Amino acid sequence: MENERVKIIVDKLIKEYPHARTELDYRTPLQMLVATILSAQCTDERVNKVTKSLFKKYRSAEDYMNVPREELEEDIRPTGFFRNKAKSVQGAARMLVEKFNGKVPDTMEELLQLPGVARKTANVVLSNAFGKAEGIAVDTHVIRVSGRLGLTKEENPDRIEKDLMKLIPKDKWIDINHSLILHGRRVCKARKPLCRQCVVGDYCPSRDKFI
Repeated sequence: MENERVKIIVDKLIKEYPHARTELDYRTPLQMLVATILSAQCTDERVNKVTKSLFKKYRSAEDYMNVPREELEEDIRPTGFFRNKAKSVQGAARMLVEKFNGKVPDTMEELLQLPGVARKTANVVLSNAFGKAEGIAVDTHVIRVSGRLGLTKEENPDRIEKDLMKLIPKDKWIDINHSLILHGRRVCKARKPLCRQCVVGDYCPSRDKFI
């Protein structure tokens, strides 16, 4: 019975957001990697404003590696936590040059070797830049929506990811990932979820709390 409920939720959410994709602007795996690092605790909209000029200035891993740290910090300052992010971007760029011929690798194992790259970032890069499903990126929206829908009781992102990977067929990981994020942004909002507009409201154990 629970498996059927999960299947209905997954199918309905994917159907509701058929064109769901990342809202970060990018053209190359390197741009996807940098944008994802910059998106930590920052809106995609603000990141896109910064990367519009950033991606014109920095076209290769070597460009990021060789620029003075202070200059890169100023370039990404509007995204917040710019010192840590600049350190991560430059550290990742240096390893890309020294170990991966300047190219962003397309496996989870290799991506996790890059400074500043954890599973969430690696999943975002793999699914968007390479179309590979090696996991499910767990951000604040995925944490909130999957918890409210009763897809997990965990609060730790890695454990939430494991629960979702067990429940959801691998061929739907990328689509459900984007759908959960969009649903969290548009309907299942943090403060006041729009339960009456929710396409999976009839299957949500948390609905009565908010109506």
